[in-house]
Amino acid sequence: MSDPVPLTTDDPGQVASATPPARGRSRRLGDRGLAVAFVSPALLLLLAMSVFPLLWALYLSFTDYSATRGGPANFVGFGNYTAILTSAQVHTRALTTLVYVVGAVSLQTVLGFAIAYLISRRTHGRGLLTTLFLVPMMLSPVVVGLFWRFMLDAQFGVINSMLGSVGLGQVEWLTRQRTALVSLIVVDTWQWTPFIMLIALAGLTAVPRYLYEAASIDRASEWFRFRTITLPLVWPLLLIAVLFRAIEAFRLFDLVYILTSGGPGVSTETLSFHVYKVAFLGFNTGTASAYGILMVLVVVVLTQLYLRYLNKLKEG
Repeated sequence: MSDPVPLTTDDPGQVASATPPARGRSRRLGDRGLAVAFVSPALLLLLAMSVFPLLWALYLSFTDYSATRGGPANFVGFGNYTAILTSAQVHTRALTTLVYVVGAVSLQTVLGFAIAYLISRRTHGRGLLTTLFLVPMMLSPVVVGLFWRFMLDAQFGVINSMLGSVGLGQVEWLTRQRTALVSLIVVDTWQWTPFIMLIALAGLTAVPRYLYEAASIDRASEWFRFRTITLPLVWPLLLIAVLFRAIEAFRLFDLVYILTSGGPGVSTETLSFHVYKVAFLGFNTGTASAYGILMVLVVVVLTQLYLRYLNKLKEG
């Protein structure tokens, strides 16, 4: 049986090794406290600017509160939600938003991937072409809206002048129901196709070259290489880009406000623009809050379903 370890010793070196220095411990605690002191203001500011407005909007959505009426907010339960979900006007705006999102994102995906595919096959001038195609995406949506508002003007617009020079008739792009929504889709496609192109170009440049070399040895056709090598490897990245663009298009407001203001009639009035009218023109704050909560829920649910599809695609 070994002798017990003495609690005290005369050797000062052993005493120093058994007990950690008090100065080092205080320095570690000081670093941790300093980190908390630096992070806490930013965290509190983030909570105040993101979480609190969401919770406040959730509370107002169960009331009949109006920002201009004043007085206390009366609790109405799910009355605002029931009125929204059973409203024929809301169904019309939802259909307009769905047509816009599907049309714009589909067109942007096809064009963006096609441009990226053509650029990736070039060996010279690829950087210059990529930069030129990215210019529309760098502009403010308000600037883009004002620019295309003049371009699509029925009397003085450049587009109608070009159509008239080749003998075609004038088109009222923004003042007819049949062409107003199409004009919005075209303008949004002009601005945001470079986003899809940029992501697709990143995916195309990441495809291993030895796969194409092996296909060349087997004398595979160009379409076979595209269908069996290029598209399957770039497709997951394109789906992520489609997700980002669909969320952005779903909450479209600025282009509608600048180009058509929701008209003619309500043919281009998306859900976001309708919420703006309810909140800041009708001053029905409680109803507008319910609109906002429902839109957030729709985006969250659809995003979760889409991410599950992406995960299954990745596992497959």
